[in-house]
Amino acid sequence: MVVNKPPMGWNSWNTYAEKIDEALILESARALKESGLADAGYNYVVIDDCWALHERGKDGKLVPDPEKFPRGMKALAGEIHALGLKFGMYSCSGLMTCARYPSSLDREWTDAQTFAEWGVDFLKYDYCYKPLNRRGEELYRAMQLALANSGREILLSACSWGADKTHEWIRSTGSGMWRSTGDIFDNWNSIKSLILQQLPILPYGGRGCFNDMDMLVVGMNGKGNVGLGGCTEEEYRTHFAAWCMLQSPLMIGCDVRNMSEFTRSLLTNPMLLSIDQDPLCAQTFRLDALTVDFDPNKQDCCILARMLEGGDIALGFFNLSDSVKNLHCTLNDMGLGVSSGMTLEMCDCFTGEKRSPICGTVSALGLQPHACKVYRCKVVKA
Repeated sequence: MVVNKPPMGWNSWNTYAEKIDEALILESARALKESGLADAGYNYVVIDDCWALHERGKDGKLVPDPEKFPRGMKALAGEIHALGLKFGMYSCSGLMTCARYPSSLDREWTDAQTFAEWGVDFLKYDYCYKPLNRRGEELYRAMQLALANSGREILLSACSWGADKTHEWIRSTGSGMWRSTGDIFDNWNSIKSLILQQLPILPYGGRGCFNDMDMLVVGMNGKGNVGLGGCTEEEYRTHFAAWCMLQSPLMIGCDVRNMSEFTRSLLTNPMLLSIDQDPLCAQTFRLDALTVDFDPNKQDCCILARMLEGGDIALGFFNLSDSVKNLHCTLNDMGLGVSSGMTLEMCDCFTGEKRSPICGTVSALGLQPHACKVYRCKVVKA
């Protein structure tokens, strides 16, 4: 299937890991609806690892754990679809899943048909325990081909962590999104690392196969399976804004049944979501050349921009360092030369405050550590 915008939804792993069951999944799906997250675009409900029995059935098919999912996956999918949402599941391209459950290696056609019969719309496909003599691109092509012939549209989310030079071959597999990083953890060092890992691979994402920076940790507050330390509200803002500027799929990882108003408001920020979901899907580019404090060896800050549909520009200043920074870029860097007679009307994506460039330059002065400034900019007459 063709994926025209970064997929959005919720995944069970970050908070619950193996502690999942039908009741939890349905409660989380209903919370997406009742909180307004579904209306904002979060429409996939994805069960991650640990949903199956440790042995396949006598017919060779995967078997949902009857204690966790007593009615099976088809009934669960039906209830999720009745809410107007889409249903996602998990498998792995290696000898077993990351949590050591049955995988789909060499069982792709059987499992794809099973997923289709259950009403699955999304498959997260992991990379654990991959045999050394098998190539990753062949494994993902095999599953995508099986899914494409299953009789149901199922989005393949290739979770290969960027290993084995994934960026060079992932588009050949037909996957709709691909994990370009290792696992995220709920702390600032993890978030910073994942942002920096994107910068060398900006040309490889976009419509059809989006760079997936891993699931969001916004709102986890140090709790759950990957809640190692937690983040400040400012760090969560920077986390979410960077994922949107870099056009990553947005998969919520917190407990959506018990969100704070800060978490709900951030995850549904309309201006940031409009940037992430922009139909043009233009490549994000960097504007670091004039940054006075920029050190290319440390890479502790970055200025990102992206052309948007209708002629707007998204512009983000990100201070990933532990000290205050002054960041600058020029209109010329964004295609507005000094003789164009044009400038930008800039709207702060968090506050709605309007501002304009000064002398053809846009600055983020005194930007605090781990903070960001993000603007949606309209081209207007100077």
